[in-house]
Amino acid sequence: MTSNIKIKRINSEISSIIINEPKTYNSLSFKNLSNLLKSLKKLDADKKTKVIIIEGAGKGFSAGHNLKEVRSLKNKDKYQKLFNLCSKVMLQIVEGKKPVIAKVHGAAFAAGCQLVASCDLAYSTKDSLFATPGVNIGLFCSTPMVAVSRKINRKPMMEMLLTGEPIKATYAKEIGLINDHFSKSKLNDEVLKVAKKIASKSNLTIKIGKQAFYKQLEMPLRKAYAYTSKMMTINMMAMDAKEGISAFLEKRQPNWKDK
Repeated sequence: MTSNIKIKRINSEISSIIINEPKTYNSLSFKNLSNLLKSLKKLDADKKTKVIIIEGAGKGFSAGHNLKEVRSLKNKDKYQKLFNLCSKVMLQIVEGKKPVIAKVHGAAFAAGCQLVASCDLAYSTKDSLFATPGVNIGLFCSTPMVAVSRKINRKPMMEMLLTGEPIKATYAKEIGLINDHFSKSKLNDEVLKVAKKIASKSNLTIKIGKQAFYKQLEMPLRKAYAYTSKMMTINMMAMDAKEGISAFLEKRQPNWKDK
């Protein structure tokens, strides 16, 4: 059985994961979620890859769970298995060492919108649409809201959840669901520009910083400062921090060792 999740190496430091099942609008089925998880883990362990991009083939990014598959599941255990697997994918993105960028075109609905929100950065075409439309089919988007509600404020989140109505890219940027939107012809170049900029930094520093960012968000203020002070100390002991400071003071480009 061939996988509908493809890994494409863009250059020595940037890799793209393509959800390649246009006939189901890149649905997040058991098979696709499982292969997406494997691909994310593979690239996270790959020493050469510094940045991961996630995109969809065909007309759009992802319509979310495959509803035909969902309807065919006959018991509670199978539903639980599906939603647990989906959660594992989202957690892998957040807890992984590498920055992950969502490159979105067309629709990103339900678990597809969750995937966008789970990524560290997200860029889309100007005509992209985002939605948590589960309420329209009697299935509230409870797991998608975990990721989305951690990126946007409560009122716009509840409006998306309670109405099920899609929002446009301009509004998605305004509320913080995506970083920016571009014309179709410019999206790829703009995403690569950001990815290359991130890839030019110390991989070790990015790894330490990404982990600290998500962990401190869930902490009370005093605990967050204690934790990040410890993380900055760990970071300062690294060769790359010493090299970066020296390069800045000596007005030269740093030579990162990722150590």
